[in-house]
Amino acid sequence: MSFHQRTDWRLLSGAFCVTFMLIGTIHGALGADASLSNAAPEPPFDQERFSVEKPERNWSLIVGAGGIYEPEYEGGDEFEVQAVPFIVFTYGEWLEIDPRGVTITPFRQDGFALSATVGYEGGRDEDDADRLNGLGDIDFAATVGAKLSYDWNGLELYAAVDQTIDGSESLIGTFGAEYQAPVTERLILGASIEAVVANDKHMEAYFGVNAAQSARSGLPQYEAKAGLKRVNVAASATYLLDENWLIRGEAGVGVLTGDAADSPIAEEELQPSASLFVGYKF
Repeated sequence: MSFHQRTDWRLLSGAFCVTFMLIGTIHGALGADASLSNAAPEPPFDQERFSVEKPERNWSLIVGAGGIYEPEYEGGDEFEVQAVPFIVFTYGEWLEIDPRGVTITPFRQDGFALSATVGYEGGRDEDDADRLNGLGDIDFAATVGAKLSYDWNGLELYAAVDQTIDGSESLIGTFGAEYQAPVTERLILGASIEAVVANDKHMEAYFGVNAAQSARSGLPQYEAKAGLKRVNVAASATYLLDENWLIRGEAGVGVLTGDAADSPIAEEELQPSASLFVGYKF
């Protein structure tokens, strides 16, 4: 993507210094005594040291903030807006740090990539919504996982698995596809679809109701088993305001399925969400 380059006065001053050094070198050579012709030659001029071209960097940093409009909890029918700061840092093609966690990609070959991830599961508090009263809290916990993906002309197919350490002890698998394409030099559009499957422990923690929880909450007892939990569809747009500032919006909907949809905790199967972020790229 092309942008107008601003004048860098440090480069101009560097060019002037190089010019003066060259003039001094030539003047000294013309006035040198012939008797010094057998002296050791001067080392060659280090052209790269005084090059006016900016070296290519292999990292990027985006800092920004925005807001997310989403259900109060997964399965809820009331919504809330949350302000969210974010930082996205990438180094080469092997390291990325974003609000979801850390991704390390040691293998890339012919469009295929294998990554290791470290992230988190936000958990849930029983005071997040009236429906959750008496169900107890689900602790915040770390996650570790792996992701296999294939990228072809802007289309990424992927499969990922994440294990929660402590907390709900969830094991979650995600399978999906995402496509992004530049429409203009400044506008990038994207679309994605994914399916999420979860183990018994995750389903019991978030959608099951045991005897003690039933007595406290008034909800009927319910056993949620492993399986397909939800399907997500989303569309996004990223607009580059200039060479540094960008704005990104995303809208999507998740559809709870199986035991998650049938749970007495879930008040609504459709789970729409929207987000808007503004960022500055260094």
